[in-house]
Amino acid sequence: MIGCLLIHGFTGSPFEVEPLAEFLQDRTDWKIVVPTLPGHGETLELKGIKHIEWIEHAESELKALLNTCDEVYVIGFSMGGLIASYLSVKYDVDKLVLLSAAAYYINAKQLLKDIGNLIKEGIQGNILENELYKRYKFKVTQTPILSTYEFRKVVRIARPLLREVSIPTFIAQGKNDGIVPPKAAKYIYETISSKKKNLFYSPEAKHLICHSQDKHELFDKIYQFLQIE
Repeated sequence: MIGCLLIHGFTGSPFEVEPLAEFLQDRTDWKIVVPTLPGHGETLELKGIKHIEWIEHAESELKALLNTCDEVYVIGFSMGGLIASYLSVKYDVDKLVLLSAAAYYINAKQLLKDIGNLIKEGIQGNILENELYKRYKFKVTQTPILSTYEFRKVVRIARPLLREVSIPTFIAQGKNDGIVPPKAAKYIYETISSKKKNLFYSPEAKHLICHSQDKHELFDKIYQFLQIE
């Protein structure tokens, strides 16, 4: 049996990767696991939660798959991508997929463009219907400042280990990402030691790459990558 662990991002939930999880579930008989990291989910309760708790929770889910599956793939989105890369170095993972992995974060140029669009829509009276506005407002109002430091600790732990990633790796990044700049994907691609590695840029995607308009092209490429022997 093949097991596949999908890890969502900071302040996120399984919603961020569910379209990909469902795509894979529909086409395979794999054991698909999409955990919710401590303090995360539809309602955030991050106060007092430490970065090590996020890593350990993902680690425990991975161990369970390794104990029951012949092969295990790990897919990580944003902060989840860093956790996934960390786990791929520490455990016997077969393949790795990194989506908008936060090796760098905050693409100021795109973020300013997004904010400009929000202001424009606000003038037009459409801002309350804007998904980006809702998401940013929710995260800004619900995320304790100390939690952002915990996120940065994950980055500090995982980034130095990227050079030790040696398994087949698929890296994907949205060109319009306002949170993680496109250079993050290029940095990861050039840093990891994997001999088999793919780099894909989605021309349409913002940060939530699994919810982009061209997501099915991405999903097809990931599926093909995971199917290759």
